[in-house]
Amino acid sequence: MNRQNITRENYQTYVWFRQAAERGDAYAQFNLGLMYKKGECIERDYANAFKWLRQAALQGLAFAQNHLGALYYNGRGVEKSDPEAAYWFRHAAEQGDASAQQNLGQMYRKGRGVEQNHELALAWFYRAAEQSVATAQNLLAECYLYGHGASVNYPLAMAWFRKAAVQGEPQAQLNLGMMYKRGQGVEASDAQALCWFRQAAAQGDPVAQRQLGMAYSEGLGVRADPLRAVAWLQRAGDQGDKDAQFHLGVILSGGQGVEQDESRALVWYLRAAEQGHVAAQYNLGSMYANGRGVGRDEQRALEWYRRAADQGAANAQFNLGVIFANGQGVPKDDVKAAHWYQQAAEQGDASAQNNLGVMFASGQGVPRDDAMAVYWYTQAAEQGHALAQYNLGTMYDGGRGVARDTVRSYMWMLLAAEGGDETAGANKSVVARRLSPSEIGCAMDLTRQWQVTHAGVDGQPRPC
Repeated sequence: MNRQNITRENYQTYVWFRQAAERGDAYAQFNLGLMYKKGECIERDYANAFKWLRQAALQGLAFAQNHLGALYYNGRGVEKSDPEAAYWFRHAAEQGDASAQQNLGQMYRKGRGVEQNHELALAWFYRAAEQSVATAQNLLAECYLYGHGASVNYPLAMAWFRKAAVQGEPQAQLNLGMMYKRGQGVEASDAQALCWFRQAAAQGDPVAQRQLGMAYSEGLGVRADPLRAVAWLQRAGDQGDKDAQFHLGVILSGGQGVEQDESRALVWYLRAAEQGHVAAQYNLGSMYANGRGVGRDEQRALEWYRRAADQGAANAQFNLGVIFANGQGVPKDDVKAAHWYQQAAEQGDASAQNNLGVMFASGQGVPRDDAMAVYWYTQAAEQGHALAQYNLGTMYDGGRGVARDTVRSYMWMLLAAEGGDETAGANKSVVARRLSPSEIGCAMDLTRQWQVTHAGVDGQPRPC
């Protein structure tokens, strides 16, 4: 049969449906509406699709009611209306149309056209899932996984995910893999997780492709294979998965099992950063600041650090503080430096806490306030930041912002010296000369007590 004959036969089908539809046949009206909606045999025309599907829907045809609801939901051929969409989904769902049952469940889950109600969403997902609709089975499983409309129930979640997964539903395969990876309701198994990730990844799911790439990168459930890791991460990255794009940048930048390529890393970081990936924005700022993979560009470094900082990245906020404090590519501005140090310090960044303490102690960018200097030095010192420990020791030694306490001053200088601060190593003996043997013993006892209670603490300073 040649193309001309196929076209002629398809057009004849359209004519038959049209004639029957105009006589009031509901099934013909539905089929005609569907032809207009999909653009089959005739040019796609949502207005005519709406017209004929509505006529079939008004005659009670569930299939037509569900499709009519979808037109209202998406605003095709008619003004968008969530209440009308929910109205028609309900009419079809109550007649047992599985697709409409799932659609109505989604309306309740999202609170679109109806008041949000997770219990009703679960009930409608269940009715569609019982009819073996894989996407509804996945949605039902998610309700049990996250406790939406019911108590969290990992066994039920896994059972429904598995039903959908064996039907080839990629989202369910991904979810099942994540349950095995996290050990949710089952013993954690990287091998089982990998099995399901592979199936979803083969269907093009970008998150599954990223998970598969990370498994090959880290050797989780499979022998580490950097080349396969890059291949799968690139598939996910090409689909816009920003986490995959970021990880590709990390692998290429560090040469982790593959040839180091800073230029390619920059490209992937840029793609992730433009989608708002905070760590990619920070790394991109670092590459521009240090001229890695690209010419050094302080303005672009500033731009990307700022974008990461605005999203709350403490490391970027610290770096902005350093940039403004030192005038790197921008006019020196202690007020802005103090602002960014404080943003990072309040998130617990020890280096920012120390630098903010310095600014309060010297009155740079903020009013001089020894008590505030002591506060921020203490925050950093308690995290093991050696320079902050030395600075705090000097405050105790001079009685600035705190009662003078030479014993505690010596204690902090001992800790700073052991932490590698050279100035503390040189100056602790000066303080020791003013102490009696018993006071030195007391300071050493305090030092040991601190080390015991802060075992594992490491607040190594970053460059100021």
